[in-house]
Amino acid sequence: MASSRVAAAAAAIIVIAIVALAAYMASHRGGAPSAPASAPATTGTPPAATTPATTQQTQTAQATSTAAPSGGLQGEVLIGALLPLTGDLASYGENSKAALELAQKDINNFLAKAGAPFRIKIVVEDTQTKPEVCLQKVQAMAAKGIKFFIGPQTSAEVRQILNYVNQNHLLIISQSSTAPSLAIPDDYVFRFCPTDNIQGPVIAKMAKYFGAKAIVIMWRGDAWGDGLHDAIKKEAQKLGIEVIDGPRYDPKAKEFSTEVDRLASLVQQAVQKYGKDHVAVVYIGFNEVVQVFQVASQYDILKQVRWFGSDGTALLSELIKDPTAAEFAAQVKFLNPIFAATRSQKYEKIVSELKKMLGREPDTYALAAYDAAWVLTLSLLATQKYDPTAVKNILPDVAYNYFGATGWIVLDKAGDRAFADYNLWVVVKTPQGYDWKLAGVYHYSSDSFSWYINLQ
Repeated sequence: MASSRVAAAAAAIIVIAIVALAAYMASHRGGAPSAPASAPATTGTPPAATTPATTQQTQTAQATSTAAPSGGLQGEVLIGALLPLTGDLASYGENSKAALELAQKDINNFLAKAGAPFRIKIVVEDTQTKPEVCLQKVQAMAAKGIKFFIGPQTSAEVRQILNYVNQNHLLIISQSSTAPSLAIPDDYVFRFCPTDNIQGPVIAKMAKYFGAKAIVIMWRGDAWGDGLHDAIKKEAQKLGIEVIDGPRYDPKAKEFSTEVDRLASLVQQAVQKYGKDHVAVVYIGFNEVVQVFQVASQYDILKQVRWFGSDGTALLSELIKDPTAAEFAAQVKFLNPIFAATRSQKYEKIVSELKKMLGREPDTYALAAYDAAWVLTLSLLATQKYDPTAVKNILPDVAYNYFGATGWIVLDKAGDRAFADYNLWVVVKTPQGYDWKLAGVYHYSSDSFSWYINLQ
């Protein structure tokens, strides 16, 4: 991205923050305060001298609404966070939780310096990476007056809560839901990541780049997996690649011997037709990849072909911690795309702090969660209302004029990130064991790849 565009975006967010703060502080100067036009719009109690840590139980976050005399925000403004701290994306949930803890600290320091009479408090709930649990958590927090949420992490969870949040005018910003089927204009769902209408073609182009004439797809049978499968298949066929549908498995499955056996049979047939150097496996799943790779490692034919993954497996700590799965991943050069943040001083600072907190490289979706907290707070600051409809109307403009840890956030008509480059991560063997290394980048603007590691 051109440096002038970055500078312009950074300058614009400074302007919007200054204008919002100036208007806010002007409303609190001398003179009779104006009466609020509607019911109190904020939640919580006056902020303590220090910022409390994020909370993981909604019962500790009683939402007793208060409003400033002029109708603005004051006290403790609650934001819910729907994160998979356990289940199939536990490490991603841990990364986003750390990012939100950092965001809360940074935002409240900013609000204190500005003299604003409110602070944010992010209330974290574990969705267990289960759609039905996610809905229960949203309903419980909404019953306590929370109207804004960051997350959930998966498209299956977003689909589960979609009707409820729209019907009850609750605003959510997902950092990582990518299913194209959830790109719905004018709903209450924003997504600070690009959809799989971009990622799918990137994976197909990776396969083409490395000489694949046929790909066999094994995928998780949910909203996200089905959508990404379809996007990959469509682009691969346009590129002249034969697409062979392999096992579509139940997201609740924990054992994969039958599915992997079928996969091996399909790969064997494709290799007989095209040769092992022209056949690849595309795997679409979450941390169950560990169990899949443990079984796949027992099949010689599956070790002979290249494997591609997705954002669902990129940078998973669970994968590199399992010796058998990690060895297999390194052997098949398991290459995984995930949308790339724009490198900047802010990016480097946030990533450095998160590495200290986590002891590992944070995924881009954690950075998107950090940005979601900031954009949501700036939107609340601009509207001075704890009102999802008012925030929904201004949030795309605030995001457009914001330059964050992930860079410039341009949302499309459905409220999803409109474009992005993709980092390409691979598992490699190191003296200390196995680790994720950045192998290359897909450049959206030029539709091209740059490589840092030779994977030929």
